[in-house]
Amino acid sequence: MTKKLDIVTFGCRMNTYESEVMRREANAAGLGELEGGAIVFNTCAVTSEAVRQARQAIRKARRENPDARIIVTGCAAQTEPGTFTDMGEVDLVLGNEEKLKSHNYRALPDFGVNQFEKARVNDIMSVTETAGHMVDAIEGRARAFVQVQNGCDHRCTFCIIPYGRGNSRSVPMGAVVNQVKRLVGNGYREVVLTGVDMTSYGADLPGAPRLGRLVRTILRQVPDLARLRLSSIDSIEADPDLMEAIATEARLMPHLHLSLQAGDDMILKRMKRRHLRDDSIRFCQDVRAMRPDIVFGADIIAGFPTETEAMFENSLKIVEECGLTHLHVFPFSPREGTPAARMPQVRREIVKERAARLRAVGDSAYRAHLGQLVGTTQNILIERDGVGRTEGFTMAACDEGAPGEIVTRRVCGHDGEKLTTSTPARQAA
Repeated sequence: MTKKLDIVTFGCRMNTYESEVMRREANAAGLGELEGGAIVFNTCAVTSEAVRQARQAIRKARRENPDARIIVTGCAAQTEPGTFTDMGEVDLVLGNEEKLKSHNYRALPDFGVNQFEKARVNDIMSVTETAGHMVDAIEGRARAFVQVQNGCDHRCTFCIIPYGRGNSRSVPMGAVVNQVKRLVGNGYREVVLTGVDMTSYGADLPGAPRLGRLVRTILRQVPDLARLRLSSIDSIEADPDLMEAIATEARLMPHLHLSLQAGDDMILKRMKRRHLRDDSIRFCQDVRAMRPDIVFGADIIAGFPTETEAMFENSLKIVEECGLTHLHVFPFSPREGTPAARMPQVRREIVKERAARLRAVGDSAYRAHLGQLVGTTQNILIERDGVGRTEGFTMAACDEGAPGEIVTRRVCGHDGEKLTTSTPARQAA
């Protein structure tokens, strides 16, 4: 087998960004030069299904690459290291902090055999800072991701992620700006800011700058950046500067993905969320009044413990009441160690049925959104040959354009999944 280093990434955009840091650090340690190569799995812990998929992928990788060193890291490795150290297919388990440091990828010939412990997973809660890791590119991606924040100080009853990521900590603004400049200098037209709880940005930094200030600073100091996008935000934490940036900054993309999780007040309280349904509806109305072309996505959990049919109906209704377009539906699955796992559970068949109904409502809303764009002119970032994303993050087919290029097209129809476009009226600047 050819010597090489493969990184398999599960889960969020944060993992995508960190995988590039890992690639650099592991190569610096010589991991890719090991006889038989190496495969690093950067796992996700958001659901038990995500952990199951990682384990399945690890077993398959070992069957297909019997001589490779296999390392497992990421949130699942941090929260349940024993799950992976007990797997005979795995040579080494690294925690979320350890995965970003080259010395933890020591590429010794007898790697994993009496040289150091199989698991290197320290207490993530003891980590108090997040470094501004610099990367030159995101492999295979037309847009770049920049981590601005990590961890979470909140303890939603369903969520294991704070125990995988630690408490909230922010990357200093100067480091973020320098990373964006570096990526733009390397040809990226769009940068996406990522974080676990991004709207908590800055609370731990001197002067406590908020996310809105960071956004406006990036746009001011990196004038060559064509498009800046935010990943998931918690609308209840949106600060005045962020609202002003949404309203006035054309280069800040008109697409927000909201961490709603439910549309019923009692379920939101039992989730230990910090907003009520009316807060979400009002936020969407306020933003739409400031930025009429805004497109909203949201995470919603179906079948949370104690959820009645009437409570679920409130989640169905909030799709229309907030004007949601891009819906991420999660059938509730209990995560061991969380309070929600100890609550009275909804029967699995009901959870699956509710998730299917919620997805159907989301699909209908998305098709209506596609129809509303017919006849408009859109600037589209090409992701791969023939397909790209509008400023509102809607998928669109394009007849030409290289990945990473922004082209202008007129929308002439849709196929239920993506827009179809015609010859451009002009090229985007």
